[in-house]
Amino acid sequence: MTDSDDQAYAGTAAGQGPVRVDEDLARHLENKREELFEEFEIRDEFPREVLEQAEERAADPAGDIEVELDERRDLRDLTTWTTDPADAQDFDDAISIETTEAGYRLWVHIADVTHYVTPETAMWEEALQRGNTVYLPGYTIHMLPPILAETVCSLVPNEDRLAHTVEMHVDGETLSHESIDIYKSVVHSDARLTYTECETRLEDPDAALHAENQLAYELAEKLHEQRKEDGSLVLNPKRDRAHTIIEECMLKANKAVTHELQWNRGVEAMFRVHPQPTPQEWDEALREIQELDGVSIPADAWDDPRKAVNATLEEAPGRQLDQIQWAVMKVMPRAKYMADPFGGHHALNFEIYGHFTSPIRRLSDLVNHWIIYTNEVPEGIADLCDHASDTQKDAETCERQYKQFLEEVGLDPHAINDRGLEVVEDPEEADHSV
Repeated sequence: MTDSDDQAYAGTAAGQGPVRVDEDLARHLENKREELFEEFEIRDEFPREVLEQAEERAADPAGDIEVELDERRDLRDLTTWTTDPADAQDFDDAISIETTEAGYRLWVHIADVTHYVTPETAMWEEALQRGNTVYLPGYTIHMLPPILAETVCSLVPNEDRLAHTVEMHVDGETLSHESIDIYKSVVHSDARLTYTECETRLEDPDAALHAENQLAYELAEKLHEQRKEDGSLVLNPKRDRAHTIIEECMLKANKAVTHELQWNRGVEAMFRVHPQPTPQEWDEALREIQELDGVSIPADAWDDPRKAVNATLEEAPGRQLDQIQWAVMKVMPRAKYMADPFGGHHALNFEIYGHFTSPIRRLSDLVNHWIIYTNEVPEGIADLCDHASDTQKDAETCERQYKQFLEEVGLDPHAINDRGLEVVEDPEEADHSV
């Protein structure tokens, strides 16, 4: 579930139970959610027709897979695993990796949502309206009916699942794509790792999936360093190995699919475009950073603001990281979806870019899956791009306001994300009550 420009991370609080609230506070939270849903026109309940359609499509997943095996590549014997936040409810993507004589063979397997959700169905129309999943602490509003989002489409461990696989042969020296193959598959995830569990397995040579994660990190770290050298903005230099693996693998897959859409097919799609700040705005941000106590921008980095920020973050005192990041974010335009990739992605420094790896939670990825599979561009693609940009902005604002409200009533949004929320009858048993 990673993409550099719009990603949230969650930790884990092992051994702690859910945050407990009494019934009065629970009603207080529910009222606030309803108020926000009305303000931002977020659809909480699914229409009956959509739920019935989803249940019908999900009635026999094993039988569905058996029928599909004749038309797909069977990758169930390939070692495959997912890595996500501890509180993840849907698993869009999994990876597999091995070495080759020339470098690496990387598979990124993505939930095949368009097998179940297709144009001219009520489920598709509902997804278009919603635009994305909205993640609030302790409460999720899915883009797809939960039976699909959390079960049938989700790449849960120890179950066969339908997938859309991006298979890439990556040169060990240049890290460029030697070949890209995008196809429908059947996969079997061997494990569902949290980011913390991934770190633990990287530390333990005897742990299951240690070698595979070590190889994935070897490639990911090379890709990460190359992106920085090329001028990709990296606002979180302290990122752990688990996040590095997933982010770089997803970026590589998204970039491969975008290459196919733009250069091999020349079709419109839902591309991710990030405009650049004006030179004056960048100057303003760099001056603000340079004036921070204990911070100095290296003299040889000023020519490219992105490289200047990267270099400064590497050397700056930890207490100043937030201020440096905020100075950059204040001048950054919002990334948006466009049917034409003109302008590229400034923060990533990619000529073209698009989303493909999260079709359970993002409309753009769902639509791009359909275009890759059928070569058919949905009608009104430019309007869909505008709508997806708007719903994403609304979802982020709604999430921010709900977190602020939780803090106002004495609740920790991060604790709720990590541990969940439980309503108790007796106020004395609650961690928080009104």
